[in-house]
Amino acid sequence: MTAEVTYDDALVARDLVKSYGGVRALDGVDIRLRGGEVHALVGENGAGKSTLVRILSETLTADAGEVRTTPDTRIAVVSQELSLFRDLTVRENLFPYDPPRRLGLLDRGAMDRAARPVLAELGLDVDTGVPLGELPLADQQLTEIARALLRRPGLLILDEPTSALPAAAVDRLERVLRTLTGRGIAVLYVTHFLDEVMRFAQRVTVLRDGRVALAGARRAEVDVPELVTAMLGGSPPPPARRARAEVDLPPPVVLSEVEVPGRLSDVTFTVRAGEVVGVAGLQGAGHLDALAVVCGRTAVSAGRVDIAGHGLPRSLREAVRAGVAFVPSDRKRYGLMVDREVWENTTTVSWLALGRGGVLPSRAELVRRTADLTERLRLRGGPHDLVARLSGGNQQKVVIAKWLATEPKVVVLDDPTRGVDVGVRAEIHRIIGELAAGGAAVLLASTDLAELTEVCDRALVFVRGRVVGEVRGERLTERELAVAMQKGVVGPGAVG
Repeated sequence: MTAEVTYDDALVARDLVKSYGGVRALDGVDIRLRGGEVHALVGENGAGKSTLVRILSETLTADAGEVRTTPDTRIAVVSQELSLFRDLTVRENLFPYDPPRRLGLLDRGAMDRAARPVLAELGLDVDTGVPLGELPLADQQLTEIARALLRRPGLLILDEPTSALPAAAVDRLERVLRTLTGRGIAVLYVTHFLDEVMRFAQRVTVLRDGRVALAGARRAEVDVPELVTAMLGGSPPPPARRARAEVDLPPPVVLSEVEVPGRLSDVTFTVRAGEVVGVAGLQGAGHLDALAVVCGRTAVSAGRVDIAGHGLPRSLREAVRAGVAFVPSDRKRYGLMVDREVWENTTTVSWLALGRGGVLPSRAELVRRTADLTERLRLRGGPHDLVARLSGGNQQKVVIAKWLATEPKVVVLDDPTRGVDVGVRAEIHRIIGELAAGGAAVLLASTDLAELTEVCDRALVFVRGRVVGEVRGERLTERELAVAMQKGVVGPGAVG
């Protein structure tokens, strides 16, 4: 029996089936999206969320089933993997199709007038004439949301829209969602952040292994543990307890009175072998610049830097040779060759950059090493799978596998669990613990303050390019970090 679309329904999908080879990505999925509601879609990486979004947005055709919309429903999609053009201006990215013209030329004034209220609604204060690539990742993500809103959609699909956003921008997005649903717009909100489900959504659907595990439940009738159980079929594994590695060696990371003009001022800290140290700060606070110094991606004008006994690395290549591993927040731009197989990705650094295995190691040997890594990381995919066909969480595991193969002394992680589900998040945290237990010095930046409190031994708080203090022990809480980042002062009792 076919469901009829009512006036209140922006979209109804019934019995959707989609297979890739012998793998069924969707197996009889139903979903109903109502105008004036935020409908959350959650599930583990590989559960079928991306396939469903592509079918609903008509970029992929289902093998079976049907999707119905009202005749006037315009669908706009904001993808987790940004589809913007970094070399074009913000303005040109906002109007990629049929921009306003005057006398045959682009009417920049009309474009800015149309964009201004939408940008203001998102709290995005940028010069629309600058190249998009000059903006921070968070502002690029807000630009993509603005572009979708300028299409005046009846259904807005947001795929991990807050994965790169600081807390203040998430608050602004919440206000925008209220405005949109107040206009009768339907919002499909795809996320791994279950607290956002409870905060934003009126309904939630959970996918597990391509099937609906929880169908359109009212948010008020479920809680986070129930959502986790529906996603995983059980509770997530508890975080692994780890003993600090006691290594009587000089600390692998030493920064002393480091200066980077306009970005860092008098920054001093060390990271000992076996430690996981978090770096926390608001956008532009300097914590990411400190990581860039460690990785050889930013030059210093003064101060002393010693990384794994090799002094200051002057490039990422020098840092890698000194024993530094760098897992970036933007995995597709910096971390992966998505059009190549898994084994080619995991061996690029250890073989090509470090020469592990000789000048011409056999392909069979490289594949074997990859198989060992993928088993250790519990990656859903084999050495010969194309990276582009893996889920986001498994792609992130490939990035981590590439660096594990180098047996690093220093591990730098920038938002390593961005856009992954709770199960993969727990596995990545396990890997971080194993690295530290093996004697690596780990530096971790995360937009998720809960992650810093769960994984780190201590956290350094940056404000305006300076380390204002350190939080550890029982004081290492989300609240303590948030207050310190805002006020620039670490609470009493913390080590300064």
